[in-house]
Amino acid sequence: MITTDRLILRGWRDADLAPWIALNADPLVMRHFPAVQTPEESEAMMARSQAHIDQHGFVLWAVERREDGAFLGFTGLALLKEANPLFPGVEAGWRLAAHAWGRGYASEAASAALADGFDRLGLERIVAFTAVDNLPSQAVMTRIGMTRRADLDFDHPALPRGHRLERHVVWESLAPGKSPAAL
Repeated sequence: MITTDRLILRGWRDADLAPWIALNADPLVMRHFPAVQTPEESEAMMARSQAHIDQHGFVLWAVERREDGAFLGFTGLALLKEANPLFPGVEAGWRLAAHAWGRGYASEAASAALADGFDRLGLERIVAFTAVDNLPSQAVMTRIGMTRRADLDFDHPALPRGHRLERHVVWESLAPGKSPAAL
């Protein structure tokens, strides 16, 4: 669990499932993904996230607002999949419900996740990537101090050639004191 001034990043609870399903079914939230998720896909992703915590000690955490316990979405770290051109490594990610946008929650939570990755987990490098047109996520990457790495941009292997979301841009954050040449 990670806490910030306004948020709690924590493991997943059964009570998170209904708002998680609603978040992933929202076309506005999912506009930078190939499709909205079915309830079954959302439930499976939640189960995989909790299993990732149990196995690796970090994950795309459920995000809860401290003042009222409201579920806002997820933010955290995940191991890159082998098919990803940036493999091996760890990525930072976030997805918040539309009602949580514009309040700085994504930046606050993502900054805390990066700090946890470097401080507690001893990671040397964390990447983030998104579709070219996902300017809100790129703005978060800038606000949390990540560096744009155009030399690492890639066509997402899970998307067909020519798909509107195929091209992905990459951002990177290095542990304090690390330089790209040292990795």
